[in-house]
Amino acid sequence: MSGNIVYIGIGSNLGNAIDNVTGAISSLGRLADTLLEKASSLYRTAPIDADGDDYVNAVVKISTTLTPESLLKALWQIEKTFGRQRPYRNAPRTLDLDMLLYNADCISTAHLTIPHPRMTERAFVLVPLAEIAPDIVIPKQEPLPILLERVKNQEIHRI
Repeated sequence: MSGNIVYIGIGSNLGNAIDNVTGAISSLGRLADTLLEKASSLYRTAPIDADGDDYVNAVVKISTTLTPESLLKALWQIEKTFGRQRPYRNAPRTLDLDMLLYNADCISTAHLTIPHPRMTERAFVLVPLAEIAPDIVIPKQEPLPILLERVKNQEIHRI
């Protein structure tokens, strides 16, 4: 399938986080008009600006003909299926799906900002992203090796 290349960050720290993340990867692979291209390893990280247990994180690359808005609605539906609730900002969660990149587009709407505004500050995004797309160029950002150097003090462990 030729389509839009999208990278999605996945995280969970409630319930069985490993099952939630692997289940989300499977769900993304079953989305209509979408092909799961690559999935990173799973990583364990401590919460940043949040409470709760450690997170399990991953990043996937998909190819899709869905628009950014349609894909966002599909991601919200997957989160809901996994019991996602939003009681307060940065609350622990059964599943968090963040659209990180959509092609090389820069998008800013009421519900969606692409590239994801904090992705370059988080090892739990950059390390798995570098695993599956080591040569990726993030729009309006420095090269990936420089971004990785900036987050090297954030603990992250491959599971």
